Amino acid sequence: MNIREQTEKNERLILSPFACFSDSSAGRGIKEEKCSIRTEFQRDRDRIIHSKSFRRLKHKTQVFLSPGGDHYRTRLTHTLEVSQIARTIARALRLNEDLAEAVSLGHDLGHTPFGHAGERALNKLVPGGFRHYEQSLRVVDKLEKDGRGLNLTYETRNGILCHTKGKQADTLEGRIVRIADRIAYINHDIDDAIRAGVISEAELPADVGRTLGHSTSERINTLVVSLVMNSGDGELKMDSKVQEVFDQLHKFMYAVVYSNELAKHEERKVPVLMELLYEHFTKHPYEMPVENRRTAETESVEAAVSDYLAGMTDRYATDRFREIYIPKPRF
Repeated sequence: MNIREQTEKNERLILSPFACFSDSSAGRGIKEEKCSIRTEFQRDRDRIIHSKSFRRLKHKTQVFLSPGGDHYRTRLTHTLEVSQIARTIARALRLNEDLAEAVSLGHDLGHTPFGHAGERALNKLVPGGFRHYEQSLRVVDKLEKDGRGLNLTYETRNGILCHTKGKQADTLEGRIVRIADRIAYINHDIDDAIRAGVISEAELPADVGRTLGHSTSERINTLVVSLVMNSGDGELKMDSKVQEVFDQLHKFMYAVVYSNELAKHEERKVPVLMELLYEHFTKHPYEMPVENRRTAETESVEAAVSDYLAGMTDRYATDRFREIYIPKPRF
């Protein structure tokens, strides 16, 4: 028995019957010889971490566009916080921590530059619309490794696709990531908003402090503990009062922070930048990298430009815009 097989055997002994067991995965699109050390979901995690799209997350906006401070979240730090929360929940519920981690690390790989402002802009430009969770799946299925994709397992792919709105993931581990994503972004966005002077701790709804706590760590701990203590028999749920206040906090953040003029002032420039880049590369697809030109030939120019723009970091998109549209001194 090799190390992977021993790990799979241990999963059967330790994990909940509601867990997704590594040796029961629906498998990969292209069959591969299994690793002697790592389980299938551990291999998924490692492939995501070593991907180019994962590395680019460090230069993509989470909420605050081009912040001057060093401590504001980026799409990468958000991803790591989601992973930490999801792993904690999965371990406490005796579910498959490796699968929860893989889904967490891959859930935002298809996110645009400039956060949701970039996503909204691209959604208006691309025929059929643009949704980052669908693009995340496209990244791991098709775009990574020079068009070969990462060949991830069905369960990881399904969790990535279903991490936000719409259909729930098939596995509890995938459903945990959806909750962990929400817990992470609501709480770290409060922290960043306070740091930016957009809100103060005192402005949060009174029920939030009384029920969830008065700091980021207290709030996250309350939410995670409530979820763990109230979940069971294949169902994930929080205490009704905690869930009610969490939903109240979510509405508060959308009303006060996510639409705040101070926080979002620079975002008004994003649609113009994205539209001009989209227009330029649609007319001049030969100026894109070779892999995008290949997509233009095999699928469509619009799909190729969408992939190219979605894959950009904030600074790369700005640099390309400057290169194309801002006059350079010639003498």
